[in-house]
Amino acid sequence: MEIKSVILAAGKGTRMKSNTPKVLHKIMDKPLVGYVLDNVKGLANESYVIVGHHAEEVSEYVMKNYTCAKTVLQTPQLGTGHAVSMVCPYLENFDGLVLILYGDTPLITETTLKKFVEYHISCGSDLTVMSAIFDDPTNYGRIIREEDNSLKCIVEEKDASPEQKAVKEINAGIYCLDWKKIKPAFSQLTSNNTQGEYYLTDIIFWGKQQKLNVNAYILENNEEIYGINSRQNLAEAAKLMNTRKLNTLMDSGVTIVDPSSTWISDDTEIGQDTIVYPSTYIEGKNKIGQNCKIGPCAHLRGGVEVDDNCKIGNFVEVKKAKIGHNTNAGHLSYIGDSVLGSHVNIGAGTITANFNPINNVKSQTVLGDNVKIGSNTVLVAPVEVKEGANIGAGSVVTKNIPAWALGLTRAPLRIIENWVKGNSN
Repeated sequence: MEIKSVILAAGKGTRMKSNTPKVLHKIMDKPLVGYVLDNVKGLANESYVIVGHHAEEVSEYVMKNYTCAKTVLQTPQLGTGHAVSMVCPYLENFDGLVLILYGDTPLITETTLKKFVEYHISCGSDLTVMSAIFDDPTNYGRIIREEDNSLKCIVEEKDASPEQKAVKEINAGIYCLDWKKIKPAFSQLTSNNTQGEYYLTDIIFWGKQQKLNVNAYILENNEEIYGINSRQNLAEAAKLMNTRKLNTLMDSGVTIVDPSSTWISDDTEIGQDTIVYPSTYIEGKNKIGQNCKIGPCAHLRGGVEVDDNCKIGNFVEVKKAKIGHNTNAGHLSYIGDSVLGSHVNIGAGTITANFNPINNVKSQTVLGDNVKIGSNTVLVAPVEVKEGANIGAGSVVTKNIPAWALGLTRAPLRIIENWVKGNSN
């Protein structure tokens, strides 16, 4: 069955106290809405992101990074039900399932969404809401069930009776709809409430009136619906995500020496028997091979591929670089926009100068197999050092170096005898 998703991302996020729209705030250099789009794309062949506040910025990010997603403007912003109704013209003849999610819930996983859809289908459901069991359900809408365990309604806390407030099952805010059956609801919602808005939760009451099959699926891990409304929430979500990633890596055979000081993005792959040392920060999308040593205090900034048996040592920063097997960059170096062969050695203090500030162009540095770079070398891109060549310490390399040659830019050492004594007071 074909599935499409609708991601609500129009809110201002007032509590973030920021000029950046909430869904574009980042965890490990990826915006919140990016996590939601990535985790739903394994199910949905097309996603619609509802934008409003700073719509141009959100749209630019979505359109630049996701070919299977479109943005739809909600203006004015009249509530969550109104937001979903914005996609009705785009899904006029669609006959499949629609997943509705929020753009500020980056911890939701593809695995959970698949289970959610499978439950919806297995129940023959027309509308399914994701729910969660909280020991303290304060401030959440309560899930009220029928005797047959199907969903009766969602009652907001301010409207709940004492008996209903005692219910610990709450609305997690994610929906799966049989679109053809539920679509008419969005033209029949009313705004008869204190906010004057059209609420998405009202489609449940509408579905019950139409005698449709309405159900609730209980989430297994409550962390996955953690929403971001403040900077504190953002920091907490980052910790939860990082802990989850580190545990996954350790379960797969990666050694994390100090999980409390190590940060690794969800989009990074690391091979078995690689060791990640303390205070290492790996963001963006990267692939690291087996039997590598990363850190301590290394920084990988995304777009990095490291082959097997490599070392990226202390205070080494790497960005958009491909590094061949058995290559070492031990300490105090910057490797950016580069291709390094196998069995390369990078001396301490080496810098790939890849950016031209005059024309704002970044160029590539290419090092062949078995190249040796002496300490404190600057490689000014675009430049290529071919197989087996050596670069003497302290050199500034501005021209290509032939295979097996020595490249050296070093002024002769002058020694002036007794200079210190002669200039002493």
